[in-house]
Amino acid sequence: MFKNYLKIAFRNLVKSKGYSAINIGGLAVGMAVAMLIGLWVYDEFAFDRYHENYDRIAKVVERGVYEGKNYDGSQHTSYPLGQYLREHHKEDFEYVIQSSFTDQHILAYKDNKFTKNGGYMSAEVPHMLTLHMRRGTRDGLKEQHSILISESVAAALFGNENPMDKIVKMDNRHDLKVTGVYEDLPYNTEFRELTFIAPWDLYVATQDWVREARDKEQWNNNSWQLLTQIRANTTFDGVTARIKHIKVQHTPEARFLKPESYLLPMSKWHLYGTWDDRGQPDARIRYVWLFAVIGAFVLLLASINFMNLSTARSEKRAKEVGIRKAVGSLRSQLINQFFSESLMVVFFAFIIAILIVVLALPFFNEMADKRLVFPWASAYFWLAGIAFCLLTGLLSGSYPAFYLSSFHPVKVLKGTFSAGRFAGAPRKVLVVLQFTVSVTLIIGTAIVYKQIQHAKNRPVGYDREGLITIEINTPELYSQYNRLRGELLETGAVTEMSTSSSPSTFVGSNNGGFSWPGKDPNLHDNFGTIGVSHDFGKTMGWQFIGGRDFSRQFSTDSTGMVMNEAAMKYMGFKSPSEIVDQTVKWRDRPFRVVGVVRDMVMGSPFSPVRPTVFMVDYGWANFINVKLKPGLPLRESLAKVGGVFREVSPGSPFDYKFTDQEYALKFAAEERIATLASVFAALAILISCLGLFGLASFTAEQRTKEIGVRKVLGASVTNLWALLSREFIVLVVISFVISTPLAWYFLNNWLQKYEYRTNIPWWIFAGAGGGALAITLITVSYQAIRAALLDPVKSLRSE
Repeated sequence: MFKNYLKIAFRNLVKSKGYSAINIGGLAVGMAVAMLIGLWVYDEFAFDRYHENYDRIAKVVERGVYEGKNYDGSQHTSYPLGQYLREHHKEDFEYVIQSSFTDQHILAYKDNKFTKNGGYMSAEVPHMLTLHMRRGTRDGLKEQHSILISESVAAALFGNENPMDKIVKMDNRHDLKVTGVYEDLPYNTEFRELTFIAPWDLYVATQDWVREARDKEQWNNNSWQLLTQIRANTTFDGVTARIKHIKVQHTPEARFLKPESYLLPMSKWHLYGTWDDRGQPDARIRYVWLFAVIGAFVLLLASINFMNLSTARSEKRAKEVGIRKAVGSLRSQLINQFFSESLMVVFFAFIIAILIVVLALPFFNEMADKRLVFPWASAYFWLAGIAFCLLTGLLSGSYPAFYLSSFHPVKVLKGTFSAGRFAGAPRKVLVVLQFTVSVTLIIGTAIVYKQIQHAKNRPVGYDREGLITIEINTPELYSQYNRLRGELLETGAVTEMSTSSSPSTFVGSNNGGFSWPGKDPNLHDNFGTIGVSHDFGKTMGWQFIGGRDFSRQFSTDSTGMVMNEAAMKYMGFKSPSEIVDQTVKWRDRPFRVVGVVRDMVMGSPFSPVRPTVFMVDYGWANFINVKLKPGLPLRESLAKVGGVFREVSPGSPFDYKFTDQEYALKFAAEERIATLASVFAALAILISCLGLFGLASFTAEQRTKEIGVRKVLGASVTNLWALLSREFIVLVVISFVISTPLAWYFLNNWLQKYEYRTNIPWWIFAGAGGGALAITLITVSYQAIRAALLDPVKSLRSE
């Protein structure tokens, strides 16, 4: 009997090829979107679970008050805090790992030289992170001049050679012995870029400023991160309660900031990395829930289509039901028949959806910056997929199964059966829901793109064109600045060159301890502080609003200071003339303000520029900034600049970054969200239009005789088109009315997290509504006009 059900179901699918294609295709697309989003959401929640001690690892982070606002989630900690926790809280922590931030360093072996990401960490970190060692052991960092490298780094440096005990030169200054090789960390972990680890003891022994922070117990110097693993008999909240006031106890002058230390569990690093000034999550968790909802809605749209078309088509089978009942079919057999057909369609769609996902994954991974793979071996995936197929098949098949199987065969075969005045009401409600979701997605995508463009059009306060940055990693680049600058200018490919402690797209150091005339004694200051060479302003293209630039002609500029407009206003001055030539002290060292420049957008383009001061200090140099001469071929200019760098520092590769590309990366997260949202919105519209197309076709087919009569009585094609289209247009208008306030509410809340934000113009709503209406008309018009053009003789000849 079951075989017979399937055979009849298959014949019905083949008989109505168009409806079958729309039904199966729309549902398959919706299921594929749901699968892709499901894989993305699962990967987000699985972040960092590679580490076996995942549930006991945490960062020590800080919260407090700055400029009257709460700040939370600062991952920068001081050196003495790590020492204190290790010595006074042994009962709370199994490991306390002091660590530099992951950064680029040069690793060299013979003629192989590469710039790789890594950092300095305490010797116990391989145990805490449970690194999977391919060679050596997790104790490999106990020697001061040792190094652990990843498999990929080992292959790049040594090829097929055994890397153990080989000597690697780091940054052309440290000779380090390879004492271990660990498995490359997966892409969905915080430490995915950690391709090597050098000992923390080496860092302290070779960096004077780090040693000074340790020896002088500089609690206010927050330049490192602190990783911990709590003991099994403790809790994160319990340990936090015991450590949160440590910093303020050792730094009474920080009472205005009210700093509190707390543990941020590894389970929250990725999704709850930052908070807004109201203490609410301001990170990826919002987007995870957003896309989870979008995935659910797209799947709902596809399911609505499937149910709409299934129920609409089922009414045409009333006579079939009547005949079956007349020849003796039981109601239970009819119910089983309709359910079999419905389940067959759903399982066909499921198979096609899997094929779509497999083909789309490479493109989706590129868009979403992921490394997702299809879960062929996951029992949970197959159980969820089968459960969904059964649920959708049973729901969509329930109407024809229970409603049609209840018909009286006499009424049906006499032609007196009517589906009822309100039989189409559920379908109309579902169409309204479809387009409400689709229009909301369109409006949301438009606002996200507008916010990105708003930030991109923001004046940045300097010239990014032709500006490149090279990180200073070798002693030669530190000691031969004048030679390097002279030879670069002689190439004719460079107009200016300078050094700085931070790149132009990031403020790497923030400090307090400043005083100036008229300062409020209760104000706890905190400025971005950047050490630069004399030529930094010329390289950047500073825009002065008062005073002048640094100059070698003035020997006093060695204690000079240039500040941005935000710093001037923060100090309480209304115009540059009030602060230029004034003395500002920092840590009791006097600086004379020589100029004020327009704000440089060095941090987030969505946030206000923080108060920043620039001082001439070659000792802080961490980056070289090179301004390429405009008009010359880029490849030629880079070849000349690279030649000079390789001559001055032959032991290091010429690795550079374009400032405009680095600045563009600041929009990467928002652009990725916008791209994904636009793709999902397009698919939602596609699915909705497939449903409309099918329903319009069904409506036109149902009203064939009515259209024939109207044509005979003189109705024009335009009249008939309006008649058949009016119903769907009304449904879309209702959808627009519902979606407009919903979209405004959610998008207005989303924009509040950006201090530099766009407005929500009315024309975006009008455009989205007009677009949805136009798409509806295009979709419905084909079937409406086709029905209107039918010859009435053919449609009425059976009357």
